[in-house]
Amino acid sequence: MKAKIFLSSRLQRLLADTIRELARQGRFYEEKEAMQHGSTTIYRHSVHVAYVSLFLMEKWQFPMDEASLVKGALLHDYFLYDWHENDASHRLHGFRHPGTALRNATRDYALNQREKNTIARHMFPLTPIPPQCREAWLVCFADKWCAMEETLRPAYRRFFCRN
Repeated sequence: MKAKIFLSSRLQRLLADTIRELARQGRFYEEKEAMQHGSTTIYRHSVHVAYVSLFLMEKWQFPMDEASLVKGALLHDYFLYDWHENDASHRLHGFRHPGTALRNATRDYALNQREKNTIARHMFPLTPIPPQCREAWLVCFADKWCAMEETLRPAYRRFFCRN
């Protein structure tokens, strides 16, 4: 059985309000059209990363810019293509997509330095330059955690949840 993690109602509102604002201003909902890990869409993965980042911030009582944490987490994979398609431009996706996501996000949204750093550095250590702020470090960690869970979930269910 999957453990439940809960956010305070204040942080749940912040997450929901930020999602609505990103959908209103840009192309955030286009992330619903492409898959990320296993059967998880890029949109769902991004929301998952934002939720886990907020949960860990709250649980560990890290002082952070909460709005920047949420916005950076939601936009960290804003590359707006299906990287599973056989397309030469998708080669080396793991190395290149942070730059693509940052270009797309800065085109569609006003971002502060923490949000830009979060998007650009979330693939550390695959990309060699480390994050420069606490928000980016936390999203980097949460992204790895969520990607692992999303990738392994189908295998876990096949192996442990058979009838």
